Amino acid sequence: MSFTKGQIITVSLAGVATAVGVAVATIQSGAMKQSNPPLAESPASTRNQIAGPTNNPESRQPEPLQAQTQAAESPPSQSQPAKTPGLQSSLVAGVSGQKVEPVVVTPPNSGCKITQAVVSDPNPPLNVRSIPQVRGSQIVGKLKNNTFVSVAEEQNGWLRITDPPGWIAKNRTESSCSNVNQQINFRPGGDEAIVKGRIIGGGSHSYRIRAIKGQTMTVRTRKDVFPQIIAPGGKLLAGNPYEENLTEWTGKIPVTGNYTFQLDSNFRGYEYEFSVQVR
Repeated sequence: MSFTKGQIITVSLAGVATAVGVAVATIQSGAMKQSNPPLAESPASTRNQIAGPTNNPESRQPEPLQAQTQAAESPPSQSQPAKTPGLQSSLVAGVSGQKVEPVVVTPPNSGCKITQAVVSDPNPPLNVRSIPQVRGSQIVGKLKNNTFVSVAEEQNGWLRITDPPGWIAKNRTESSCSNVNQQINFRPGGDEAIVKGRIIGGGSHSYRIRAIKGQTMTVRTRKDVFPQIIAPGGKLLAGNPYEENLTEWTGKIPVTGNYTFQLDSNFRGYEYEFSVQVR
């Protein structure tokens, strides 16, 4: 069969177009292969990301290598600190380094004998009554604030005084136990105590602390009065009020036992405050 010249040109152009189309398709197919590798050739981490969530618990666990890498790269969280071999620091004495606050010791002010009081009325002067009650009593005298009175008896919140004779309300006065004998106990892990109180009138306040031979005791005054430090056998170690005017004393404990800190008053009393440290 023979073709005309025009038919030959048309067929040639169609062949060229077909070749060009095949070449373009081949190039696009190669580019797609390079940008989207087969799913089976993807690494494990890429497979998990492409596959998305699954209901299989085991598939949610990271690969062993990933777990090790995450542990190495991620710092330990505050809620779950990194574990270190050995004993826990909270179980070893002195490891935490936290200082235990001193225990504060004060004398009792009730349930004891009161021999003297000082008037402290928010609405002075303080009435002195004939009997220990408001109703039915007569006012037999009045007292200014800061007046010291001798107490002969205490009854249901009232104090019977001797000058002027009569009764005054205890809650309108300040008073203290005449004699105090109290033990000092440190806080767990602590080694220091602060003792503070007041003697109103005459009296003797004593505090005891147990110490072991060879320990070091330090006593510092925080007011004007330094206590007498008495050893278990009765020997005065420091604080002679007639010979010394101490503000601090440190010494080795000579013998194991109870050591006494004693404060005495023969007149109107005083406030006191001192610290004791035993190491």
